[in-house]
Amino acid sequence: MKGLVLSGGSGTRLRPLTHTGPKQLIPVANKPVLQYVIEDLRDAGITDIGVILGNNGKEQVIAELKDGKQYGVNITYVEQGAPLGIAHAVQCARDFMGDDDFIVYLGDNMLKDGVKGLVDDFAEGQYDAAISLQAVANPRQFGVAELDKQGRVVGLEEKPKVPKSNYALVGVYLFTPVIFDMIRQIKPSWRNELEITDAIQKLLDNKYKVRSHIVSGWWKDTGKPEDILDVNRLVLDELKPLVEGMVEEGASVAGRVSLGKNSVIRSGCVIRGPVVIGKDCTIEAGAYIGPYTAVGDGCTVKGAYVESSVLMAGCSVSCENRIVDSLIGKNAIIASANNDLPKGTRLIVGENSFLKI
Repeated sequence: MKGLVLSGGSGTRLRPLTHTGPKQLIPVANKPVLQYVIEDLRDAGITDIGVILGNNGKEQVIAELKDGKQYGVNITYVEQGAPLGIAHAVQCARDFMGDDDFIVYLGDNMLKDGVKGLVDDFAEGQYDAAISLQAVANPRQFGVAELDKQGRVVGLEEKPKVPKSNYALVGVYLFTPVIFDMIRQIKPSWRNELEITDAIQKLLDNKYKVRSHIVSGWWKDTGKPEDILDVNRLVLDELKPLVEGMVEEGASVAGRVSLGKNSVIRSGCVIRGPVVIGKDCTIEAGAYIGPYTAVGDGCTVKGAYVESSVLMAGCSVSCENRIVDSLIGKNAIIASANNDLPKGTRLIVGENSFLKI
């Protein structure tokens, strides 16, 4: 079985962070979401993986994943270009797949238990496709599956106004090569995309066997800032403590904390886990970090209180403010205002951003 990972898409809901790179490379607990996906496939025994590239940040994806050998896999890159739908991305990988069965994993999704159970279930049965599902409170925002009383898939619909169930399609699918024939028969949706739900519906219409698999552990589509912060908390809940840097006498470190090489926590600082701090970081001047915070490599935090946040690599936070539930992009600088000036908030904000202050 081969794997196909989708790393395209414009990531509009994560702007301005995605103005300079793809959403799949945003870190969760100091590791890109895309890396979790590759490792899930590897742990399921899938090592021949195609990665779909879009127009946004494809060079960064290649620079991050390279040939895949550092993860124990072999990666082949497939160009999609404009984001014309999941089914279109699958069709772009036709030559790579050949006659093999394959799994499609959306590169901005994360699953607590990975995909091994789904892959094993598919391999043991005689199915033409398999879809993973989870009950959600807001099914109108997802592709939705309709099941009969025996739990068999009888229909699918993309973002329905009146959902026929609350079972959303998780961003993982398994197919035999027959799916390519179905994709050729569908037309673009109202979104001008080739919908994978339409292709799977074609399988059902033609009496092919589609297996449903209910995901029991947590699942997150990391398409919005609050989703990134939620899954960061979930991953940090399972953090294994490891201190490879230096904690000075007079610093307070409690709970599950991971501190990278060449990082230092100065006297007077407080770290309350779960917290992960990358390598080459300096925490000083009475900074308070945690809980549920990830600090990327090469960051400096001076005097600030940082809680439930993600600081990406190279950030400098030097202030006495309390920073909560925040996503701070690479190499960003947050500094104190001149206290002699009238109080106010000075902002430099990317286009299409949403702020609460």
